[in-house]
Amino acid sequence: MAFKKIRPLGNKVLLKRLSAEVTKGGIILPDTAQEKPKQAEVVAVGPGKFDENGTLIKMTLKVGDKVLFSPYSGTEAKADENEYLIMSEDDVLAIIS
Repeated sequence: MAFKKIRPLGNKVLLKRLSAEVTKGGIILPDTAQEKPKQAEVVAVGPGKFDENGTLIKMTLKVGDKVLFSPYSGTEAKADENEYLIMSEDDVLAIIS
């Protein structure tokens, strides 16, 4: 799917995968053989989610955070020739510093 602009809703985040690092041995693998990186940069965040009482729980993540996420989480989307992942903040495992 290709979109012009993506704005996450609720407790969803929009991530752009970080490029994979080159191996020390200098071996170049074709894209089909490489595992997709599980690290990404947060591009956009939703406003948060509401609890049972109707109170808004704000997001922990912010734009620019580098994160580690589960390998099979998220939904892929394309916008402006870039590939992004949309996933729940709960699927993000850690912030990388």
